[in-house]
Formats: sequence, C-alpha cells, structure tokens
Amino acid sequence: MSSFTQRFCGNLRGDIFGGVTAGVVALPLALGFGVASGVENGAAAGLYGAIAVGFFAALFGGTPSQISGPTGPMTVVVAGIVGALTGDIAWVFAMVALSGVLQVLMGLLRLGRYIHYVPYPVVSGFMSGIGAIVIILQLAQLFGHKPASGTVAALRHIPEAFQNINPSALILGLCTIGIIYTAPRLIRVVPSTLVALIVMTAGSVLLGIEVPRIGEIPRGLPVPRIPGWDFEMFQIILVPALMLAIVGAIDSLLTSLVADAVTKTRHDSERELMGQGIGNIVAGLIGGLPGAGATMRTVVNVRSGGETHLSGIIHSVLLLAILLALGPLASEIPMAVLAGILITVGIGIVDTKGLGHVSRAPRGDAAVMLTVFGLTVFVDLMWAVAVGMVMASMILLKRLSDIDPATHSPLLDIAAHRPWIPDLETPEEVLSGIYVVEIHGSLFFGNAGPLQRKLGGMKDARVVVLHMGDVRYLDQSGVYTLADLITEMTEAGTEIYIAELHEEPRDLLTRLGVAPGAVDEDHIFARAEDAIVAAAQGEEVRLASSPTENT
Repeated sequence: MSSFTQRFCGNLRGDIFGGVTAGVVALPLALGFGVASGVENGAAAGLYGAIAVGFFAALFGGTPSQISGPTGPMTVVVAGIVGALTGDIAWVFAMVALSGVLQVLMGLLRLGRYIHYVPYPVVSGFMSGIGAIVIILQLAQLFGHKPASGTVAALRHIPEAFQNINPSALILGLCTIGIIYTAPRLIRVVPSTLVALIVMTAGSVLLGIEVPRIGEIPRGLPVPRIPGWDFEMFQIILVPALMLAIVGAIDSLLTSLVADAVTKTRHDSERELMGQGIGNIVAGLIGGLPGAGATMRTVVNVRSGGETHLSGIIHSVLLLAILLALGPLASEIPMAVLAGILITVGIGIVDTKGLGHVSRAPRGDAAVMLTVFGLTVFVDLMWAVAVGMVMASMILLKRLSDIDPATHSPLLDIAAHRPWIPDLETPEEVLSGIYVVEIHGSLFFGNAGPLQRKLGGMKDARVVVLHMGDVRYLDQSGVYTLADLITEMTEAGTEIYIAELHEEPRDLLTRLGVAPGAVDEDHIFARAEDAIVAAAQGEEVRLASSPTENT
C-alpha cells in the first residue's frame, strides 16, 4: 500500500463518519469563535478559518486524526489586537498569515519537540486562563448586550449588564447550556452543541423572539485580502503574530499528544507545525480566523471512526458546503445561543483537575499555576507564558541546587563499602590523607556554588581523587568552578587526580585547559581504581621522601 493510500484512503468509511461528525461539531464553534473575535463579518471569518486551517493542516500536518480550526486561545489573541487595528481590518488577517509563516519556520527549525519541556503548571494555568477569558467575554452577550473589547472591560460591565438583563436572551443562553449538558444522555448520534444550536435558533424564530442575531453571512467563496505595505503596521502586528504562532503551536501540539494517547500512535511535531502554519497562511489570505488543533473536535473524530488525514479534509469540505448553501439560515442564530455554546467550551478548557489540586500540589508549582492564570486573564498571554517558564525554571534550579552535588570521604572510611576501591597494601598514615570526591549528576551554574562551598574547606586532604563517572553534563560555570577548586587545592599542596570522565565533559575540560592543564595529563585516568592506586603510590613516595615525615 502506497504512502498516499495510507494517509488518505486507509480507513475510508471511518474517516467519512469521523469527518462529517467533526464538521457538524465544528460549525457552531466556528461561528461562535468568529463572532467572539470582534472582526468584521466574524461568523464568516470563523467559517473561513475552520475551512482553510482544517483542510491544509490535515493535508500537510503530522497528526493523522487531528481536526484543526479556530480555538479559544487563538480567538482570544485575535480579539486582543482587533481594537488596535480598526483602521484597516486587512492587517488583522495579515497578522494571521504572518503567524502561519512563523509556524512554518518553527517546524523547519524543529522546535516542535520542545513542547515536552513546557511544565504542567504553566500549561494548566494558561489553559485555565484562556477558559476564563472565553467565559467572561460571553457574559455580556448572554445578558443580551454587545460584547466588551477586553477581559477587564467585560468584568467592569457585569454590574451594568445585571441591571439591564434582556430576559429573552438570558433564557435562550441558559437553555442552550442546559441542552448541551443534558442532550448526550438522550441523543448520542447528533452532537449536543448542534442540537442546542438548531433547537434554540428554530424556537426563537418560530416564537418571534426579539434578540440580537448573527446577521447576514456572505455567501460564496472568500476573496483574498492583502493590505498595502506599511512598515509601521508591520511592527504593530509582529509581536501579536509571534504570540499567535506560539499559542497555536502549544495548542496544536498538546492536542497532538491527546490524539496520540487516544489512537496509540505518534505524531510528527515538526510536520504538524508546518501543516498548521500553511493553514494559517491561507486563512489569513482569505480573511479567516487563525486556527490550531482542536482537542474536542479531534476526540469526536477519533471516537466516530476517523483515523487518517482524510477525516480532517472531509470536515473542511462539509463546512465549505454549509457556507455555500446554508448562509441565510445561519444568519438567524441568536447571539445568546452562541454565547451559551462558548461558555460550555470555556468551562471545558479550564483545567479543573489542576486547579482542584492547588492546595495539595507543591507550593512552587501552585504559585506558577496561579501566576500564569492571573497574568493570562488580566495582563497578556505572552507575558503569562514567559513569566511562568521563568518561574518554573527558577524553582527547578532551586530544587536541583538543593541536591547534594558531591560526597567526599577519606579513602579509609569508604573502602569497606565501595566495591570498586582496590585492596591496597599501603600504610594507614598514607591512606588517611587521600580523599575520594564523587560528583553527582550534572555540574552546572545551579549547583556550582554549593559544590565550591562544600569542597573548599578540605584543608586536611593531601590527595584528592575526583570521581566523575556520574557527570554527564558540564556547563561553563561548572568548568570554571571546578578549575578554581583545583587551583585552590593545588596551591595548598594538595595533589589532584581525575577519573572516569565521559566524552562530553572531557572534551569541554580539554578545550578550556583544565584537564589536562590545571591537572597534569598523567593524573587523568579512565578508571577510578587506577586513579586511586596511582594516588596511593604517589602519596607513599612523597611521604617517604619528605624530611618532615621522616623525622
């Protein structure tokens, strides 16, 4: 079977069912995220984005079962920049396309693998913050008002919204939420979000309920939107585009990990980033919202039988058919119904497990999670991730630094319980001055200071054997600390031997002139036993020839 057949035709029946089901689930979400973004013709922009990103990410991506489209995190980033670009909305979509270019570059630079290094508290706080933003921004529409332009403005507007509630809109929104949570118990074939969308829209139209609605959705294929070159505008969109690229990469690759867990497969992170990037480039060119891998839609696809890239393509083709044929019907959807749908999406994004364990998690992890959550909601997504990564890194360094970097003991004390120490027929007064220092793990800037403080006081050691068999990594700080220790002890008359250097540490010590250099080449040994024998013999000769020791 050819690779093309495997990618697109290996599971035809399952992919058709999975793609159609995912497309049905994606319809109300694409419309809702489009309206929530604040862009002109938002509902259409949401559909354009779902079609473009869903199609090209499936065609070129590295996660076969993944369904891509507008998501909460991506929509929040767009909503935050729309206000600054009201003069020319085409620059909003230029930002989307630029974020796609950056994602392709991230894929080419093979940065996708680093998603595994983002700590859980950072991801948890970030996703929970995104969920909270989605919920907060929909409250105004739930009460029948226009949405605010930002989280803080939306929170300030809540008291006023409570005093002027549109009862019809509130009832429609609450009923939508109720249907979404109760329908799965009664109807398993049709997604509950679609049931809520159809029932509440049809009911509001038949009963003649006066509430704000989506309005006219352009029919037909989108027209490319490319603004004229403006360096000042490019500077304005550059940072948000980078933010979009990073948020989209994190969102997509986390969803890829979920898809791996469900399907028992492994995705290609770099290929996935390039597929997402191509999809966002096309979305930006045709006036669509940016997208990323969508967890809920991906899981729905897999549960419905989707396994290959064809399911994502079918999902997009279905949305395109709906755009071309059912635009007038979608224009009647009440805004409060979309608000109800997005509130349930926001609740689903919030990491309730992580937040529920805040009081029982390590204090450092809890602090990172809550800080990232607060910064995400009230300050800025990029700052939230950056501050969270710095905090998590500092906490990790503190924990690593607290680990004892080395043990040092006289050779006489450890010979009985170190099987690799040879039997030495050497006088006790010779062995008593020989110390074995075992350095544990990596030696880097985080634990170099503690190592220097611990070993700097070995005044009674006449010979020191540095056993480095456990050291796999040295950085420049570690090398200089080791060099300073060696120089300090050598000047005090202590002989230094080094044993069992691994290739990477040995190369660095050689390049920086430490060993050989500060340590003579004939004092460097491949085995610790040989170093100890040489140290004992050298010490015995030195003591025998010393006039002080002979008197």
